[in-house]
Amino acid sequence: MIEHTVRVYRSEENLVREDQLAHKIAKVAVDPVPVEPDVTQMVINRIIDNAAVAVASLNRAPIVAARAQALSHPVSTGGRGAGVFGVASPTSPEWAAWANGVAVRELDFHDTFLAADYSHPGDNIPAILAVAQHTQASGADLIRGIATGYEIQVNLVKGICLHKHKIDHVAHLGPSAAAGLGTLLGLETETIFQAVGQALHTTTATRQSRKGEISTWKAHAPAFAGKMAVEAVDRAMRGQTSPVPIYEGEDGVIAWLLDGPEAQYTVPLPAEGEPKRAILDTYTKEHSAEYQAQAWIDLARRLHHEHPQAADPDQVESVRIRTSHHTHFVIGSGANDPQKYNPSASRETLDHSIPYIFTVALQDGTWHHVDSYAPQRAARPDTVALWQKVTTEEDPEWTRRYHSLDISEKAFGGSVEIRLRSGEVITDEIAVADAHPLGARPFSRDQYITKFRTLSQGLITDEEADRFLTAVQNLEALGPGELGALDLVAADGVIDLAAAPKGLF
Repeated sequence: MIEHTVRVYRSEENLVREDQLAHKIAKVAVDPVPVEPDVTQMVINRIIDNAAVAVASLNRAPIVAARAQALSHPVSTGGRGAGVFGVASPTSPEWAAWANGVAVRELDFHDTFLAADYSHPGDNIPAILAVAQHTQASGADLIRGIATGYEIQVNLVKGICLHKHKIDHVAHLGPSAAAGLGTLLGLETETIFQAVGQALHTTTATRQSRKGEISTWKAHAPAFAGKMAVEAVDRAMRGQTSPVPIYEGEDGVIAWLLDGPEAQYTVPLPAEGEPKRAILDTYTKEHSAEYQAQAWIDLARRLHHEHPQAADPDQVESVRIRTSHHTHFVIGSGANDPQKYNPSASRETLDHSIPYIFTVALQDGTWHHVDSYAPQRAARPDTVALWQKVTTEEDPEWTRRYHSLDISEKAFGGSVEIRLRSGEVITDEIAVADAHPLGARPFSRDQYITKFRTLSQGLITDEEADRFLTAVQNLEALGPGELGALDLVAADGVIDLAAAPKGLF
């Protein structure tokens, strides 16, 4: 890896193309380095993972609305179009990226990478797959595009913190998806450079979508970034240009949205000829919740069996969770969001509340992507009573481990102290989720398939599930125009297109 220094330049300094971060990203995208076998297998895993959580969301309100919008934009001339989860009718690729991006993101249940900032790199897949289908690309082309998307997003997340300035993390997704599309389509460096700049310029937004009363836009935000990336590539292919330099300009992203004119970042990117392996640094979710909650669900499940008295609010005096800065201030009590303790809060808000998630997992000894968020579950009196006793605080050591670049000590958990009225004190800790590569039960292909079959049960037929799994596991061999095999059609009666809400289109 080469570590690139990125800073702000005054206009008169005239930073040349080759020294701009967007151009360096484009150079990585055009590098014809082969995709290594373990990377290919992980790409397949993540396509399965995305399909699992998307199918589970087919009748949730944001997906119903996004799907209706997408189906209002039929395939244009010059391509096959792209599939939309659940239906047999292809649509325009940017709108397929939109609908499928919302479906993948809705349950907060797919992969993650956490470093200087947050990310869900699987958000790259809907846009890249949609364009691959539309252009009748091959399975090998798709794999190369996805490997690039992951590589760029992971390395931007390693080098540039957006959250510090309350910029939503999808600002790293627009450029990564544009780069992945450039690889997929075999575009020239200059075209990808312009697309990356346009994609970044159109996807910078505030983080209010993940603060306070969290709305349905949380699922739409990455889908919007993917759609913007598709449109940016289309414009760049037609010769249209972007703001330059987009990152380093004196009125650019770094100068006015991030650390300011004196800022300096270090972004690692693969050297020419170096394999793109960043997808292997990412991890998926066993539970439908914010990634920083994954380990806490696993610890709570364990405590449920080992210390059942800890689930009884009448016996508990306090529950104190010590964890990293990000966990405390984003999904813990350090966020100072009263909504995180509100039984009437939205599902999106509860998904970002460690006090709620830990309480329910502690009482139930399990976690379910629907039942654990049901209004009647959140409002249960004994749950509310225990929930109000759960607080978080930052522990410097867990913060250090959260940011560690050493994969063997990088951690997303913490320690818990449960004080009982009897005077007994229960303490325990967990570093990573059970499904993490270094966890108690790391996910492998079998677990991805089980997740897919579990979440799609009753929504697609067994025959459709078998057909999809056969096709995706044979992805490398799918020829040009055969990526329609990755579409998934719902079982009869599951989707009622006529019941979708009406809009302009």
